[in-house]
Amino acid sequence: MSAKAIREYDGKLLLAHYLQQSPTMAATQPTAAFAQPQTRLAQVNLSEVNTTDSDDKISAAVEAALSRAEQLNPWLASTKLVAKPDQLIKRRGKSGLLLLNADWAQVKEWIRERAVKEVAVGEISGVLKTFLVEPFVPHPADVEYYVCIQSHRDGDEILFTHEGGVEIGDVDAKALRLQVPIAQPLADSETIAAALLGDIASATQRAALATFIERLYAVYVDLNFTYLEINPLVVLETGDGLPQVVYLDLAAKLDQTAEFESGDK
Repeated sequence: MSAKAIREYDGKLLLAHYLQQSPTMAATQPTAAFAQPQTRLAQVNLSEVNTTDSDDKISAAVEAALSRAEQLNPWLASTKLVAKPDQLIKRRGKSGLLLLNADWAQVKEWIRERAVKEVAVGEISGVLKTFLVEPFVPHPADVEYYVCIQSHRDGDEILFTHEGGVEIGDVDAKALRLQVPIAQPLADSETIAAALLGDIASATQRAALATFIERLYAVYVDLNFTYLEINPLVVLETGDGLPQVVYLDLAAKLDQTAEFESGDK
């Protein structure tokens, strides 16, 4: 299996489009107990700019990319925002590469300061050329969860922990796991909840997460993912209708050998 990592921007767009469309992998599809929020994503792409270009040329390219993002996404000017590089970088929050609860003017200045500049995260260094901007979602820390689906030789594995976010710690040590053997259907929502969600006190949140995981696994199989991690995954109960499940940070890989099957999607 040859896996290709994809940008968070692309992964979130795929989820937004297919989360309610992909066929279920369970014996029967449960009624969704969550609401899918509107997806709003803005990309600032400077992939054609080189560090060897003149400062004036780089500055002009950055301003053009910011202007293009604003024209395509007018909500940027009236929404509190999150900004981050979208270049397969892990632990962006701990590396000073995450801007939270900022307005568009602050985001633009933050991107200007970092665009087409080299940064080092641990032992890895690179030039920042692609940024993701999206709405800031205020929430308490106790509704941050972690979910990951990964493929092994004998099937797929779903990992979940009720403590997500930047300070998640050792996932392998704390995550609950559910195995999905090859050619076997996904367990029903009650079994998912019993296997993965026992640490969550709220019945409403358990139901929302169980049916969300069913939908997430449907997309995972439908689009031939080999790895899909969301941290944090947030459940927002508004008291008006179903709770919203929001995937704030995402990392994903696709099976390149399956491109003939799902490449058009």
